[in-house]
Amino acid sequence: MTSLGAVACLKDVVVHGFEVVPVFRADPRNATLVRVSDPSSEAEFNEADEIAYLRAAPAEAILGNHLFVLLQVAALRLGETPPNLAAAELVIDTVAAMVNAGGARLGEHVDLYRSALAEVQQAYVRAKSTPTT
Repeated sequence: MTSLGAVACLKDVVVHGFEVVPVFRADPRNATLVRVSDPSSEAEFNEADEIAYLRAAPAEAILGNHLFVLLQVAALRLGETPPNLAAAELVIDTVAAMVNAGGARLGEHVDLYRSALAEVQQAYVRAKSTPTT
């Protein structure tokens, strides 16, 4: 699996009724950001629908989606020129804490979260050890 490849493995995470598909390439500087916000306008936002969605969605699914969004943020920070190591480290440490605290309670995809986290951590180590010009 290529660097950050595990992040792209989970393609069925649904947020606000649409699919979130994180797409990464071997080099985090070439990461592709996908839309994670609802394409509808603010005028179309219905608070009651949002609350109903949040009540109906399993907590594991909501947390899993947020873990991948956070990993995407870390990868994007690593892809900046020069890499924003401090921001990436903060996000990576936060995701690690969430995964460690949630453990098996995060559901059937916990191993995927751990794998994606490990790959982003490896990308961080590579970015940190690469001299900047």
